[in-house]
Amino acid sequence: MPYSIIEIEVTQPLPTLSLSESDTGVALILRRQEKPIGFFMQALPGKSVLTPDDLAQLIAKEIGTKLLEESIREELVTKADFKPLPSVTVAICTKDRPDDLTRCLNHLLALQNADSVFEVLVIDNAPSDERTQQLCAELPEVRYVREMKAGLGFARNRALQEATGEMIAFIDDDVVVDRYWWRGLSAAIAENPDAAGFTGLVLPYELATEAQILFEQRGGFRRGFETIHYGQILPGNSHYPCGAGIFGAGCNMTFRRDVLLRLGGFDEALAAPRPGGDDLDIFYRLIREGYSLVYEPEYMVFHRHRREYEKLRHQYWTWGLGFMAFIVKSYISDPPKRSALSKTILWWLKYELRQVKQCLRNQHPLPLEMILAEFWGGIVGIFGEYPRSLRRAEQIRRQFL
Repeated sequence: MPYSIIEIEVTQPLPTLSLSESDTGVALILRRQEKPIGFFMQALPGKSVLTPDDLAQLIAKEIGTKLLEESIREELVTKADFKPLPSVTVAICTKDRPDDLTRCLNHLLALQNADSVFEVLVIDNAPSDERTQQLCAELPEVRYVREMKAGLGFARNRALQEATGEMIAFIDDDVVVDRYWWRGLSAAIAENPDAAGFTGLVLPYELATEAQILFEQRGGFRRGFETIHYGQILPGNSHYPCGAGIFGAGCNMTFRRDVLLRLGGFDEALAAPRPGGDDLDIFYRLIREGYSLVYEPEYMVFHRHRREYEKLRHQYWTWGLGFMAFIVKSYISDPPKRSALSKTILWWLKYELRQVKQCLRNQHPLPLEMILAEFWGGIVGIFGEYPRSLRRAEQIRRQFL
């Protein structure tokens, strides 16, 4: 039940789109002057044809206001001259996925030129074979490091120690960087010299299976198409910054390396190898320490979502688990925020129960079992997952003493 993913530049004449017999819909990535400004999905029968007029109506309905805003912004805002950028290391933490890593590296290395020079560092995390090392050995532009302590937190902290850049950008091995990824990151860094962290837009790489379509219909990893500068307060959000998922996704994030080192790096207990949430934790701690973070949609990647239905269900379980483990860790370590963190737990429980009701009324894009998996993961997370994970992380460390 694939959806075709099609990019459209709205300043050019709109095309006629013809779907194949196997297609069940279309997903449109909309750009204006190469800048991403919108994304939407439309279910359609196979062999459907969308004329330019059909597309114009769909686009106007979805992003008509955004198009007007971008046109006005282009007229009023002039680009400033920026100082030279700090050096950047792009770190990819991987484990036994050489095919994904090959695709990731091919797109990343294609951006290397005289105007975009960055170090590429691959952290091979507790591999079961030599395939990743052999792949990197064939790419002189890539530096390979093996980290035998199993867990994403250990891998990310090893990258932090090994990197030579003033900035460190983390991308997952199952993403493909957009052709303007480096330009978007560079502009975000230059325009926000006060920011210590940056996240970017994440869109789907493919929508080929039911699981991938369901995930994206619920919103995927998207955080919108507006640049957002997060500081110490967020008007109208009484839980801020406890709901750290608003900041972006860990598959596409960049930090000032000295700031991460000052914060002690990633919490290895939140990703060793479960429960997850080390990205939420580092976003939260960065804000709580008085730094700012910027979400920039032009700093964009495409993520290959889980193809299998059962793996998607497990992902939602780990999301609930990781989020609540992060909340409990923060409650323990950050007493001044305990009231807000308690309210965040209550908000989350009400949110999950509201989604259950929507599923029972057939008003939710996800099946009930997905929501229940996320809900149950959160309950497990509340009741002792972080202390359990602390013990797991310590056991892993002891193996290498």
